Amino acid sequence: MNTLPACPQCHSELTYQDGDQFICPECAHEWSAQAAPAAESEARVVRDAVGNVLADGDTVTLVKDLKVKGSSLVVKVGTKVKNIRLVDADHDIDCRIEGIGAMSLKSEFVKKV
Repeated sequence: MNTLPACPQCHSELTYQDGDQFICPECAHEWSAQAAPAAESEARVVRDAVGNVLADGDTVTLVKDLKVKGSSLVVKVGTKVKNIRLVDADHDIDCRIEGIGAMSLKSEFVKKV
């Protein structure tokens, strides 16, 4: 019976122990055997421009005109963006905007519909 914890990143059950470290062979994440699993309960909360909590799959609208970097295009205020994905990077949202393509947005420039 496997008594090792699941990977905190990809939730794989195939973890193994190497010394005082746990290692996940699927995503190559390594973490300490002494680390408290309480860090998993600290979920990151992403809020929009007016304070609403955002989740994966939400629909949002832009509250400001945004220039597309490396292009002369501008995404206008009021543009509706469907099916957003929250990410943990310098921008909070990954999405696809019709007519423009894939983009990364900061949550401070959107409002939940």
